Amino acid sequence: MITEESIMNKIQIVITNHFDTPEDAFRFFDKDGDGTLKKSEVVKLLKQAEISGFIRGLVGTKLIEGYDKSGDELINWEEFKAAVDKIKTA
Repeated sequence: MITEESIMNKIQIVITNHFDTPEDAFRFFDKDGDGTLKKSEVVKLLKQAEISGFIRGLVGTKLIEGYDKSGDELINWEEFKAAVDKIKTA
């Protein structure tokens, strides 16, 4: 069974192996440059993290629900940073 911890660890691996900073990763996945990650952009991050296509959409929804503190169904930089910081302390 896939857990939140294992998903977040895979995301951390993508960020550390492919980007110099979390900011670089955020900008890369923010395809339209609007300063937020939409579900489709989160799903692309999950694809990079090798999360199975079967559950990627569901996981994307759950991640947004869990980290979207503003309630706009988007992940802004501060929310993304909070998620990355949580990974680092786990």
